[in-house]
Amino acid sequence: MEEKYRHKNTSVSLINYHFIWCPRYRRKVLVGPVEARLRELIKEVAKKLELEILALEIMPDHVHLFVNAPPNLAPHDIVARFKGVSSHYLHREFEQVARMPSMWTRSYFVSTAGNVSSDTIRK
Repeated sequence: MEEKYRHKNTSVSLINYHFIWCPRYRRKVLVGPVEARLRELIKEVAKKLELEILALEIMPDHVHLFVNAPPNLAPHDIVARFKGVSSHYLHREFEQVARMPSMWTRSYFVSTAGNVSSDTIRK
């Protein structure tokens, strides 16, 4: 796979992040229509932030997301936007989520993925 470098007027970058975050109390709510809607919301946020989704895996009790990001976005800003937007809409649209005091835990995992091949991401 050929890596996609981001070219701007004064910089060239290749920044890949691996994020993991979980619903509050590790509840298994990310299934069925909730999972489908979360997938849509993540894609919308990524488009607005100019992120390229390299891989997205939604399990019943956590989310794995690999993204290629521009150098002007900090990882904590990226994950905060994903969690904030998705929490807002999922609370409004799904009763089982609305009953939860908050959708996501305050914590998350992030790692730089560097020059990772698509095969490694799939594994």
